[in-house]
Amino acid sequence: MDNFLASDLYRYSNLKWSVKNCLIGLLIPGFRFTFFFRKVSNPNTVPIFRWFYRFIHKWLEFKYGFQIPSKTQIGKGLYIGHHGTIIINEKAILGDNCNIAPGVVIGQSNRGLRKGTPVIGNKVWIGVNSVIVGSISIGDNVLVAPCSYVNVDVPSNSIVIGNPAKIVSKEDATEGYITNVIN
Repeated sequence: MDNFLASDLYRYSNLKWSVKNCLIGLLIPGFRFTFFFRKVSNPNTVPIFRWFYRFIHKWLEFKYGFQIPSKTQIGKGLYIGHHGTIIINEKAILGDNCNIAPGVVIGQSNRGLRKGTPVIGNKVWIGVNSVIVGSISIGDNVLVAPCSYVNVDVPSNSIVIGNPAKIVSKEDATEGYITNVIN
């Protein structure tokens, strides 16, 4: 089975990949969305199935309030804790083991020095109602606190707080926030 799906399932339920465990995982809204996102994003999917997966993906986007295009590059172990509005630009790049909370916007800046979309590293926790915009880089092991506005580069092992973003260096920034990490 697809390593991405197996990693996503593990992040949600600490279960190894099997058909039974996948069916259990599909009862979780975040994994259900992620499952169909991965299926429609996979270039090896049989075209007739891709059409079916695209239909379900679009329906789940509407149902849960997620706007995550199938072209978005998202690493292994995506975790969406709760359904609610989540908007991610299709040009954004997210690494492995990312947690995304409701109200998050990962978007594009259309002008200025930071024109473009973010690149987000591995093991990043993005809190409720946070906004990450522009051609910025967020390192590994970063916690973006709830209601933060991030439009500056963030080094690894940091916590980002507030608007304007204040960066605090912390070695174990996501400890206790990101669980069931895959390697």
